[in-house]
Amino acid sequence: MDATFRRYRAVSFVTGTTLLILFVTLFLHTVDLTFWKQIRLFVDVVGIGHGVVLYPIYMIMCFNLVTKFRLHVAYLALMLFAGFVPGLAFYLEHRMRVKLYPQGLPAK
Repeated sequence: MDATFRRYRAVSFVTGTTLLILFVTLFLHTVDLTFWKQIRLFVDVVGIGHGVVLYPIYMIMCFNLVTKFRLHVAYLALMLFAGFVPGLAFYLEHRMRVKLYPQGLPAK
C-alpha cells in the first residue's frame, strides 16, 4: 500500500471520528442541557481539534492523494465535503480503497 494512501486513510478515520463525536455531543445538547454543561469543555476541545488542526491536515492529505493518483477534481471536492458530513469520510475512504486497490490492499 502506498504511503500516501496510508496517511490519507489514517487522517480520514481520525477526522471522521472527531466529526461523529461532535455530532453526537451536539445532539445530546438538544436532549439534555444539564449533561451539555458537564461536557462543554470536552466539546470545545474536540471542536477546535477538528476544525483548526485535523481538518486542514485532512485537506492536505486529500490534495496529496488526488495529485499522486491523478484522480478527477470531483473526488477532491467530495473528500473535502466529507469533513463536514458525519460518517461520509468513512464511506469515501472505503470507495477510494476500492477504486485505487480493486484487488484488495497489498500486504505491506
